[in-house]
Formats: sequence, structure tokens, C-alpha cells
Amino acid sequence: MEVLKVSARSNPNSVAGALAGVLRQSSGAEIQAIGAGAINQAVKAVAIARGFVAPSGMDLVCVPAFTDVEIDGEERTAIKLIVQSKNNF
Repeated sequence: MEVLKVSARSNPNSVAGALAGVLRQSSGAEIQAIGAGAINQAVKAVAIARGFVAPSGMDLVCVPAFTDVEIDGEERTAIKLIVQSKNNF
């Protein structure tokens, strides 16, 4: 599953375009975000991507979960959003 990493400064339209592209080619994608600002951008991106893929008959499902990631040798807790087509769920 493709992993997209989102920061608080990520452009949600750009992330949505990348997410839509991944979803058109595979069954799902994972978005990782750390912090409130990054999670905000990630959720916006999922909503925008839903509009991008809807004309092709794809409806998205988003499942939130926690994951541990290592950044600069330090373990951090991130939110991961697992995004899949409702048809593949």
C-alpha cells in the first residue's frame, strides 16, 4: 500500500491529486500525519480526492488508526488514514 506523508504545510489539493492517482492504480493508500495541522490537511485532502474520483464511480472509505513512526531516531505516534474504494473495502 502506498504511503503518503502529509505535513501542516502540505497543500490539500496537491495531496488529493496524488491520492486520487494512487487510488486509480491500486486498491488503497495510506496517509500519515503527525500533529493537528497535518491531520487537518490530510482530512481535507481525502474530502477533495473523493470529489476527484466520484465521476468514475469510485466512492472512498477512510479508516483512521494510530501508528508509530521513527523520526530522527525518536519514536513518534502518528495518525494514519487508510483510504480505499468502497467497492474494495
